Amino acid sequence: MENPTIDLIHHHTSVRHYKPDPLPSSMVETIISAAQCASTSSNLQAYSVVAVTGLEMRTRFSKLCGNQAHIREAPVLLVWCADLARLDRVCKLRGYTQVTEFTENFLIAAVDTSLAAQNAALAAESLGLGICYIGSIRNNSTATIELLNLPKLTFPVTGMTLGWPEQQQNIRPRLPLHSVLHWESYSDKTEEETLRAYDSTMIALGIYGGRQVPAPGKPDVMEDYGWTEHSARRVSVAARTDLRSALEKQGFCMK
Repeated sequence: MENPTIDLIHHHTSVRHYKPDPLPSSMVETIISAAQCASTSSNLQAYSVVAVTGLEMRTRFSKLCGNQAHIREAPVLLVWCADLARLDRVCKLRGYTQVTEFTENFLIAAVDTSLAAQNAALAAESLGLGICYIGSIRNNSTATIELLNLPKLTFPVTGMTLGWPEQQQNIRPRLPLHSVLHWESYSDKTEEETLRAYDSTMIALGIYGGRQVPAPGKPDVMEDYGWTEHSARRVSVAARTDLRSALEKQGFCMK
């Protein structure tokens, strides 16, 4: 099925090399305006975004986020924030008290934020720009909150670099559709076979640099390092273990 929107989506790739050319503020505003058209729970619009354009601030965020050079080099860093602070002001205007201490309250804001961010990503790519999500904006949430002067009941969910691509990254294939699409009920009957085939695809493309690792349970047998090894390593290590404490300090008690 030919469709320019679907074609654009299928050509998404994370861009980590940017031209130094600045972006007009009007272009950033156009992208954020498109982000605002995303679906939002009960039209609460429980998010805000901070556009960081100054080199000094981008450099500071680059250091906070694991010294990723493209954060410093991209002309704009967008920090997408779950935001219940605006709704707190709405409640005060109308004589109500907002309920914010439950996990659902944060999830509403986090989902709203994510949907808006993805709309912005598509809008930017439709204009020929490149983006890269920066999950490491949560590496030091407290420092991010202080740098951006975020009030209580706001929280940085993700960052996003934005700029003109200097070079395009190769598109990374995703898991086969049948691995993520389940009809009527969840099924993993052919999952192992599917994962092995996906490993072979990623290895053939040289995604992981041709490394080899010992086979599980067979230390004397070497095999190619693929997506399953890479992903298993990532999720078997605890990360950002201070997030709950940081969320509570911002007023999200997560009951």
